[in-house]
Amino acid sequence: MKAVHFGAGNIGRGFVGLLLHDGGYEIVFSDVADELVDAINAASEYTVHEAGPGGVEHIVTGFRAVNSRLDPDAVADELSTADVATTAVGPTVLRFVAPSIVAGLRRRNADAPPLQIMACENAIGATDQLRAEVEKAAGTDAAELLAKAVFANTAVDRIVPAQAPGQGVDVTVEPYVEWAIEAGPFGDSRPSIPGAHFVDDLAPYIERKLFTVNTGHAATAYFGARVGATSIAAALADPDVARSVEAALEETSAVLTAEHGLDPADLAAYRAKILERFRNPELEDSVDRVGRQPLRKLSRHERFIGPAAMASERGLSTAGLVAAVSAALEFVEPADPQAVELQQRLHDEDATALTAEVTGLDPEHPLFRSIRDAVIARQGQLGVV
Repeated sequence: MKAVHFGAGNIGRGFVGLLLHDGGYEIVFSDVADELVDAINAASEYTVHEAGPGGVEHIVTGFRAVNSRLDPDAVADELSTADVATTAVGPTVLRFVAPSIVAGLRRRNADAPPLQIMACENAIGATDQLRAEVEKAAGTDAAELLAKAVFANTAVDRIVPAQAPGQGVDVTVEPYVEWAIEAGPFGDSRPSIPGAHFVDDLAPYIERKLFTVNTGHAATAYFGARVGATSIAAALADPDVARSVEAALEETSAVLTAEHGLDPADLAAYRAKILERFRNPELEDSVDRVGRQPLRKLSRHERFIGPAAMASERGLSTAGLVAAVSAALEFVEPADPQAVELQQRLHDEDATALTAEVTGLDPEHPLFRSIRDAVIARQGQLGVV
């Protein structure tokens, strides 16, 4: 069996690649980074180090890499005979992956089993997004090509921090891992991924993860940056930061209960587990890394505005989530283009227009005024009149 994985970075190798290896797949990594592709091809194996209590080391073999920028035909050829295709590139990059998938499907024999495609991204409906991009790139051949593939959404969860220098293609990760995949699209022919579990309804898993892990991680970064913490673990060691993060997550749990009927006690235990993971002293995860791309994280269906909008529509509390948004608006990181852009826009733009554009909220939405007030408060800190 063969899997083509787009995105040979730390998550690709330390999470998706590892589980595909465990499932018996030969792995073909596709990436545009010349040095990374060369390093992978120069290695006969790599090690996934699990840092923290209960962590073990995994040796991954049976892989190679192709450079999709320099040799797009090679990627198409690999896809034409692959069983599975996965991604870990970031939701905004999926549109650049789609043409390679289209080219691969065009070369795929009509009688071959469908290519099983899963986007493993921190986003709701990422595989649906990729399918739409594939359909768009296929043009008039869309129906014929889509018949050669099945697309399944996933929910993925594993913390992969910034790596220490000199590790080569080895990867350090946390021991915890979760990969939930919607079962329906596959029928009786599910991919072989022993570390994953297949579910009939993926929505609760996606939103539980996004609104707890991603919301909590980013909130910790933004509240931590406010008090000068440099790491996620150090941020949560501050009692005020910990209380602020917990307040935001209590609100997301209330939304999950209202939306999906999830048990409040189970969610409380899940929150505690998540915060325990964040406190892992062996994961040197920086506030700057976790807080990067604040504009994306403040968008309509992301980790703050998404659950806060759902809460406000149900008359539930949003104070903790709005406080996290306020902290995000204060995030200053010169090395992150989105952080720089956000601070410049706060300085230059009208609060109402900026709130609407960044968050995607209609001015009549019940959450809008609270977020706009947070924007106005940040502008006041910046001396904007």
